[in-house]
Amino acid sequence: MKRLFTYMAAAAFLASGAADAQQNWDEVVVEAHPVVGNIYMLTGSGGNIGVSVGDDGILIVDDQYAPLADKIKSALRGLHAGPLKFVLNTHFHGDHVGGNPIFGLEATIIAHTNVRERVSMPQQRGDRTIPAMVEEGWPVITFDEEISVHFNGEEIRLVHIPEGHTDNDSFIHFTGSNVIHMGDTFFNGRFPFVDLGSGGTVAGLIRNIGHVLTVIGPETRVIPGHGDLGDHAALQSYHDMLVETTDAVRALMAEGKTLDAIKTAGLPEKWDEYASDFVPEARWIETIYNSYSAPE
Repeated sequence: MKRLFTYMAAAAFLASGAADAQQNWDEVVVEAHPVVGNIYMLTGSGGNIGVSVGDDGILIVDDQYAPLADKIKSALRGLHAGPLKFVLNTHFHGDHVGGNPIFGLEATIIAHTNVRERVSMPQQRGDRTIPAMVEEGWPVITFDEEISVHFNGEEIRLVHIPEGHTDNDSFIHFTGSNVIHMGDTFFNGRFPFVDLGSGGTVAGLIRNIGHVLTVIGPETRVIPGHGDLGDHAALQSYHDMLVETTDAVRALMAEGKTLDAIKTAGLPEKWDEYASDFVPEARWIETIYNSYSAPE
């Protein structure tokens, strides 16, 4: 009965906070993609899930939406028969932590301090109020700067990167496997979503990606929050896009151009392919404009 109540509460949290909640979950296919060695990436609906399997069991990074929990579990069983031991959250958005109340019944959830604070309280999204997540989904181990989990033969580092996509982002570094999960600080090949209402800033995102580029090497595999599996070159291209498009918008702002005029002018044509249905060019321009217009 408790499991049923937890699932229903998780679904209510999801339905209040995500546009994807209206989709047909039966149509979603959760697939496992090899990354390197014992590390995999699961795709489905929502943020990409990182997976470590081995003698210690299973560890996952993020868990998409509650209605997909059974499909995610089935995909995990296809990779390894061991128990799920840890869930690491990259940040608090529902398409990355929606499954927490389900997976939190069997595994230890670890995340930045601000993730616990945000999921445990109602969040305002425009004119919508997203209810607090049920307690089973709250991280039980939190950290401020960084923490390590020693699991499946390697050190897995969770490192906070502030004021980027949100105020509670972390990247997850599988140090032995040379794999890094970036969460939504990295939208591979796409303009990003920067959650200005939850402590995110464009300047911080640029700074954070620049820092990660100094941490990883040319052979590092990079799991994005959204998009295909990437590498150092893909992350560098993403950083170049962030810098060049932001510079273009700020230059027009310095000339006194209005937001509408900047949208009309558009961004350099070389970045046209980064536009998506979720973040088209106009939305990214508006994000840059609003981020640099905000009082410091």
